[in-house]
Amino acid sequence: MNITLPLILLLLSVPATYLSGNRWAPKVALLFNVALVVLAGFLLATHLQGVNLDYTAEWVQHPSINLSFKGDGLALAMLLMTAVLMTLMIGSRMTRPEKKEKEFYTLLMFSLFAIVGVFTSSNGVIYYIFWELSLLPIYFIVLNWGNGEAARRRKATFTFFLYTMAGSLCMLVAFVYLYWRTGSFELEVLYHARLSADEQLWVFLAFFLAYAIKIPLFPLHTWQAPVYQKAPAVGTMILSALMSKMGLYSIIRWQLPVAPDAVRSLQPYLVVLCIMTVLYGTIIALRQDNMKRMLAFASLAHVGFIAGGIYALNFEGLNGAVLLIIAHGCGIIGLFFGAEVIYRRWGTALVSQMGGIRAHASRFGFLFLIMILSSIGIPLTFNFIGEFTIMYSLFRVDSWWGIFLGTSMFLSAFLMLRMYQHVMLGAPQRDFGDLKTSEFLVFLVLAVILLVFGVYSTPITHLVTPALNEILSLIS
Repeated sequence: MNITLPLILLLLSVPATYLSGNRWAPKVALLFNVALVVLAGFLLATHLQGVNLDYTAEWVQHPSINLSFKGDGLALAMLLMTAVLMTLMIGSRMTRPEKKEKEFYTLLMFSLFAIVGVFTSSNGVIYYIFWELSLLPIYFIVLNWGNGEAARRRKATFTFFLYTMAGSLCMLVAFVYLYWRTGSFELEVLYHARLSADEQLWVFLAFFLAYAIKIPLFPLHTWQAPVYQKAPAVGTMILSALMSKMGLYSIIRWQLPVAPDAVRSLQPYLVVLCIMTVLYGTIIALRQDNMKRMLAFASLAHVGFIAGGIYALNFEGLNGAVLLIIAHGCGIIGLFFGAEVIYRRWGTALVSQMGGIRAHASRFGFLFLIMILSSIGIPLTFNFIGEFTIMYSLFRVDSWWGIFLGTSMFLSAFLMLRMYQHVMLGAPQRDFGDLKTSEFLVFLVLAVILLVFGVYSTPITHLVTPALNEILSLIS
């Protein structure tokens, strides 16, 4: 029993989904995702009993590359989040079958395989391979199933591809250099590499470019809004809820412990950059009429907030970041799914053409309100726990950082409540059918997660604490 079992399951799911044909592909993909949730839960229970889930096997001798995977609490938290959210994403799309179903769901399962590989890999080369593999399925999903003109989709996806590849190549160069210095790609060896201050700085910058593009952070965010807008609903959910979290997770797992001196020396600049991302994302979101673009920039602000917590370099910041990674993943799926529900019924993504939906769809109005309230960090919601913890972590380092982030929270609240007012309230514009059963279940599961962990998030904190303490011991 080890952490590779989810990867084996997902690797089998790819040909199984494709061979099942257009009719059965959605059901087969959903079945494999449910199986992944069950397997992740079983691995979690095994981990809590004290069983070591790590796995290492020799793969290539020269250079030395091992198939190494880590199954600690942090990896399991990301695995469970990914499994649950992808299950909900597939469930959100099953009510809207489209062309080339087997190809679409095969790409989804391949994307899931790559993302889980990123969250569990503990060898630099294996991690890099999964990192790169995650780019391919989303590229073809946006290109072939996206919205708008084909030429605009090609331009958006090509820009996204170039940005991500440039950052990834920098990260690869850093791994090659680290191997030259240490003779290993293994995470534990890299943690204890004795690098000079200059070496750490260059390694840090190489990692930072890859992660800042993926998250994204200002000013490397310019690919985000066009791709989010052109992507199909599930593609946007993957990008915002999972792929952006790959970058945030990687900062914690790889960047901080490998280049701790560089991180400490650059901390003020990094936190200021994160604050700029938060403020910029929120202000630009206020000027958007397209709902998906508005949510894209709002998401930019949230991930900037999470990154700021990570770069606080204390336990509260790291713990709050992990909590907010999961909370934001759930909430942003709910928000983008809400935009998709409206688009299915009215064929528009423009907020100026919406209004009065709650009068016709009370269930939708109520559940969407929960998504909104959680996104702005109302007490007793999951986001509040993460945001409050991050605010506290930054106040411990510099009170001005906490004040600026607090200001951003006010702007974010104004943005989201104004959007809800324009979309849901006012005089009814036209008929709007309430949520179907499958749509209702997706929102309900998300709402339960956001409310339950908003009241009691201690199990997640207990799960990730050993891994976070290990990382803090390396950067202190």
